Amino acid sequence: MTVLEDRIAMAESDNESTLDEMFDRLETMPVPEGYKVEIVEGTVYMSPQRDTHWEIILDIVEQLRTKYPRKRVKSDVRIDYPGHLNGFATDVTVVKEGAAKTEKGHWRHEDVEFVAEVISKGTAANDYGPKKTAYATAEVPVYVIADPYKGTCYVYTQPKAGDYITRTRVDFGTDIDLTGTVVDLTLKTDEFPRD
Repeated sequence: MTVLEDRIAMAESDNESTLDEMFDRLETMPVPEGYKVEIVEGTVYMSPQRDTHWEIILDIVEQLRTKYPRKRVKSDVRIDYPGHLNGFATDVTVVKEGAAKTEKGHWRHEDVEFVAEVISKGTAANDYGPKKTAYATAEVPVYVIADPYKGTCYVYTQPKAGDYITRTRVDFGTDIDLTGTVVDLTLKTDEFPRD
């Protein structure tokens, strides 16, 4: 190994250790019921799960379950992503066939094929900013943002160099055609509620 490779490995090791320590501390804190907790670029975010938020998540999960077995579809499960202290609890995640947890019991970002986030007012900037960058850097093939405040979804595909080449806007009520992607199905948005 070169000095640079050693430093990169050490930084990644420190990053994971620090994330583990942060999550360990969070688990001992009294987090109110109905709140989701995640770490984005080293900052802890707690956001309430609203009915609208949950209904969209459940709708997406139910549609994905027509194709994927339950073990591949995840919600609010910690996955560490590239970047400084990124431990996300994504609203909906699909992992690859045969994906396995690490020795520490975590899913690997390298095994993620699909991510969907439903916007919350207080954390919307994360979903459109650092989280999108982290998903693109991790080369997650499909990233969908559902925004109940605007009544729109944004579909990001073709990750390259920390960004997505393709961004498609879809209004609620219009199908999201993912048949040309690794997901290979169409998501209906006609029952997505608005805030």
